[in-house]
Amino acid sequence: MRYQLPTRLQAAILDWAGTVVDFGSFAPTRIFVEAFASVGIEVSLEEARGPMGIGKRDHIRTLCNQPAITERFQHRFGRPSNDTDVNEIYKRFMPLQIAKVGEYSTLIPGALNTITELRQAGLKIGSTSGYPKEVMEKLASQAAAAGFSPDCIVASDEVPKGRPSPAQALANVIALGLDDVAACVKVDDTPPGILEGRSAGMWTVALRFSGNFLGLTWNEYSALSSDRLSSERERIDKLFVPSNPHYIIDTIAELPPIITDINERLTRGESPAQH
Repeated sequence: MRYQLPTRLQAAILDWAGTVVDFGSFAPTRIFVEAFASVGIEVSLEEARGPMGIGKRDHIRTLCNQPAITERFQHRFGRPSNDTDVNEIYKRFMPLQIAKVGEYSTLIPGALNTITELRQAGLKIGSTSGYPKEVMEKLASQAAAAGFSPDCIVASDEVPKGRPSPAQALANVIALGLDDVAACVKVDDTPPGILEGRSAGMWTVALRFSGNFLGLTWNEYSALSSDRLSSERERIDKLFVPSNPHYIIDTIAELPPIITDINERLTRGESPAQH
């Protein structure tokens, strides 16, 4: 038996916040700010966005280890932050996130039409998230009511190691019964999510404007001038360079032509590992 590349995509594996729901990825960032404030540590929205894309406990740990935030712990408590602080903030973060995630469950414009097109093209729809399972259960219920129900959901705490590890993406491959990782495309608005797909051997598509890097609401984004959009494209594309996505597009609404292009490349014998 001889290995042959797939000739068509079988699945799209989508991130959630900033990709399919919650334009601007506000739910996690605002809750991080609240959770840190509850223990007397001020964290800005910009600081909270920094490690976006990884699991939420790891995100809190990364923030605690940042020099400026460590200094605030020193000033407030007379010592640097430690694992006890991480656990305490995470304990406070979880009920806040569960309570408020529904407020940020609005589907991103164009997402439903895109997903319908992907299904019509024969693709299964998988998904991964930096949210833990308890949060995802509530968010998935809200999204289902709005019309989005993926075939698979893998939360950050359902695998031994979250993003940028490939575990969540590969768990989708297994659950969906797919033949080859090269028949999958991972779509995400953060570098850890792109690295997840890259590490899994998948095609990858990064989203510039709907997620963490732009960090604006849909209305704010829609009001941007063409000059501002051009400068933001240039800025954000540079931020994605280290994670090396195969494609970068503005939002999920632009995904269908990328699927067509990937299928053409597969037909020519190209693989995601070659690029």
